[in-house]
Amino acid sequence: MSQQLLKVGLVQHANTHDLAHNTTKTEQGIREAVKQGAKLVVLQELHRSLYFCQTEDTDLFDLAEPIPGPSTDFYSKLANELNIVIVTSLFEKRATGLYHNTAVVIESDGSIAGKYRKMHIPDDPGFYEKFYFTPGDLGFTPIETSVGKLGVLVCWDQWFPEAARLMAMAGAQLLIYPTAIGWDPRDDQDEQIRQRDAWIISQRAHAVANGVPVISVNRVGHEQDPSGQSEGIQFWGNSFVAGPQGEMLAHASETQEQTLVVEIDQARSESVRRIWPYLRDRRIDHYQDLCKIYRD
Repeated sequence: MSQQLLKVGLVQHANTHDLAHNTTKTEQGIREAVKQGAKLVVLQELHRSLYFCQTEDTDLFDLAEPIPGPSTDFYSKLANELNIVIVTSLFEKRATGLYHNTAVVIESDGSIAGKYRKMHIPDDPGFYEKFYFTPGDLGFTPIETSVGKLGVLVCWDQWFPEAARLMAMAGAQLLIYPTAIGWDPRDDQDEQIRQRDAWIISQRAHAVANGVPVISVNRVGHEQDPSGQSEGIQFWGNSFVAGPQGEMLAHASETQEQTLVVEIDQARSESVRRIWPYLRDRRIDHYQDLCKIYRD
């Protein structure tokens, strides 16, 4: 079996109120990854700004932009210059009053290969995303690129096995999760560890259940709650890449900014699926109840 080796870069960093500073930091991370041989670079969720969903503020819709727009123009030029594929994460203004949390895949020639609009939208203390984002309408469709078919999902999507499965069923060779997740600083250490470990375990399980690598990129640093009603969010980093048996291929710091580069052997997915043929053994004739919200 021929080798299908792909070097992937993950850019994990902290953000500030200064949008230009954040973009410069992201660009520096991309360039560092390319120096280490990366041909695919994945960025964290909503990397252009602070995580603004801690509060509900209509003025923050000013952060949204169209696609194509200024950010896609910037990353398109960068992808073309560096001859890489970039997965970026943007606050999309689709129309006045209609916004999405959208991942955009930029091809190595600078063209937009495709986009994914976040399907599962949380609404929890500190994560008031339903105020800002309309649920996606593009479904779970992998995006064809020069480095393979990318199953791009976003943050809260990572907790849902159905999303990962549908991407894998459509031929995704990699599952990719731009992420912004962290602790409530008021939680004790044991609770924080349980939350972080659950996050990692759930995504490694997607790798195992679907026989494909998983790439998850989170941010780091503390971001204050502008309303002062909470102690903000301590983003827990831990960006990682898992192989098709859930094995850890690379794992970033919990607290430090880091550009992580790892080589993925995509041919391993074929080997793993031959010995663990989950797609073959699925009993779709008995799964109809999965389309119900709950079985009473």
